[in-house]
Amino acid sequence: MSRPGFVLEVDERTPPLLVHEGERLRLETFPLGTRVVYPPESLPGLPDVDAAIRQALLNPLGTDPLPELLFRGMRLTIAFDDISLPLPQMQLPDVRQRIVEAVLTMAAEAGVDDVKLVAANALHRRMTPAELRRCLGERVFRSFFPDSLTNHDAEDGQNLLHLGTTDRGEDVEINRRAAESDLLVYVNINLVAMDGGHKSVPIGLASYKSLKHHHNTHTMLHSKSYMDPPRSALHGSAARMGALVADTVKVFHIETTLNNDAFPSPYRFLTKREWEWSGKEQATMLAVKRGLDLAPAKVRHRIFRSMEAPYGVTSVQAGATDQVHERTLAAVHRQQLVEVDGQSDVLVVGVPYVGPYNVNSVLNPILAMCLGMGYFFNMYRGRPLVRPGGAMILYHPVPWQFSQLHHPSYLDFFEEVLAESTDPATIEKKFEQQYATDPWYIHLYRTSYAYHGVHPFYMWYWGAHAMDHLDDVIWVGADPRTVGRMGFRSASTMQDALQMASGSVGRSPSITYLHSPPFALADVR
Repeated sequence: MSRPGFVLEVDERTPPLLVHEGERLRLETFPLGTRVVYPPESLPGLPDVDAAIRQALLNPLGTDPLPELLFRGMRLTIAFDDISLPLPQMQLPDVRQRIVEAVLTMAAEAGVDDVKLVAANALHRRMTPAELRRCLGERVFRSFFPDSLTNHDAEDGQNLLHLGTTDRGEDVEINRRAAESDLLVYVNINLVAMDGGHKSVPIGLASYKSLKHHHNTHTMLHSKSYMDPPRSALHGSAARMGALVADTVKVFHIETTLNNDAFPSPYRFLTKREWEWSGKEQATMLAVKRGLDLAPAKVRHRIFRSMEAPYGVTSVQAGATDQVHERTLAAVHRQQLVEVDGQSDVLVVGVPYVGPYNVNSVLNPILAMCLGMGYFFNMYRGRPLVRPGGAMILYHPVPWQFSQLHHPSYLDFFEEVLAESTDPATIEKKFEQQYATDPWYIHLYRTSYAYHGVHPFYMWYWGAHAMDHLDDVIWVGADPRTVGRMGFRSASTMQDALQMASGSVGRSPSITYLHSPPFALADVR
């Protein structure tokens, strides 16, 4: 049986705690009294995933069984989450492959021969042929790529359809093929509580014209938190758009959840509590740490990119979006939710090597900020782990490093926009349109493997709630020049960081360390 996550108070007996800092690991001695929020241990995976998928398709929530929705001569489109999920990538077969194969089998039995598959990448970069093959499997890839297996193109005006506007004036414009199909099947992986539901079709298959209504500073400041959908303006906007989509498009939603088995052997010690490491695991940890410290950056990069997580699928549900997502969120909470009593003066997190937007790439400074202050800061329900006016201490080297292939507009944003202002509202007003409509960025998004020109703006806005909430942000072990450009400070050690933050939190602050990965969602009372 798995055990729930729990909160530990550091005392004299507590061993040094593991902290992820990019592609390295650190053993850190925390001050006495530090509160450590550990994620729950993994729930057991489903014993027969394929049977669970079939059961969900035949007994959906709020709609007819999938075979009854399929008929000869229909237009069927299957959309699926792109490579931003899960993290790390899962061991094969990917659950998306299993679901798509099951849907295609039922479609073939019904005589459906007009089938298209679309990666719901919104303004993310296109998936490469190799990434599509890995996600959906060799049989699906060979049968449909390239003509009937494509990436969504948010800049292809001929293949976008404007469905209308919500009662708040939000444009809803999505992939034309999906909108004009007799049935749109959406296949989702819900890694955290923010994912899924109406955040799938109206966002994953949308254009910039739609996305700008909720990916903006105002919405992010009113999303408290992104992981708490009822209190998230982002999710409120997506739900309004989703309701409009549902009026015109028949959507059959399939969602899955995963357990916390995020690292393969011999790295499974990374998901265990330090005092529970066996002698062998302690030796492995020290050997891995020493090897990573000595290895060249390219070697470290290759090691981490090759990791495949042995995730167990914990639930599969299908049918109408709202009913499906209610059960999905309950499954996510069973795996990730940890009850925490009150807020702290300081929140500490380690920022790992991979986030949703640097799969098979580098974690540039803006993405490091987004992962730490956009995602980990918001891993709460109720109230943030750190009080208003508190401090956040993050571990990551934050090198001045960018991928020209994947993130060309990020480099320009970092060197040009942030040199003038770091205020999200100012940046949005003065620079967003220029980057969003730049023809070169649009060309790279459509024909290469670049994120859309506006994407670094969205990632910067993702940290707006944390920036507004905190008085101080300090990065341990970071390049001072890089974090300085972003308006933050750097420190060599935890002790130095606490000394630097003393002006806002005092000399004896309460501290919470969010021990991650894997994920913990703090239910702060």
